[in-house]
Amino acid sequence: MRSRNKIKLSKETKKDMVNKIKNYFLNEREEEIGDLAAGLILEFTIEELAPEFYNQGVYDSYKYMNERVEDLLSIQTY
Repeated sequence: MRSRNKIKLSKETKKDMVNKIKNYFLNEREEEIGDLAAGLILEFTIEELAPEFYNQGVYDSYKYMNERVEDLLSIQTY
C-alpha cells in the first residue's frame, strides 16, 4: 500500500488520530509530544504497519466467506 494505494484520511479523522497518539504518550509514557511528532508516528503507522493489518483483514474475510460457501453447499438436496 505504498504511495499509490496510501490510506487517505479526512482532516477530522487525522486530527482525532493525532490526538489519540498524543494522549497515549501522555497517559502511558508520561511524555508530551506535539502534533508534528504524533503526525509522523501516524504516517509511519499508515505506511509501514497498516498494510499488514489490511492484508490480514482480507485473508480473514476470504477464510470466512469460504467457510460460508461450504455451509451453503451442505444444504443441497439430492
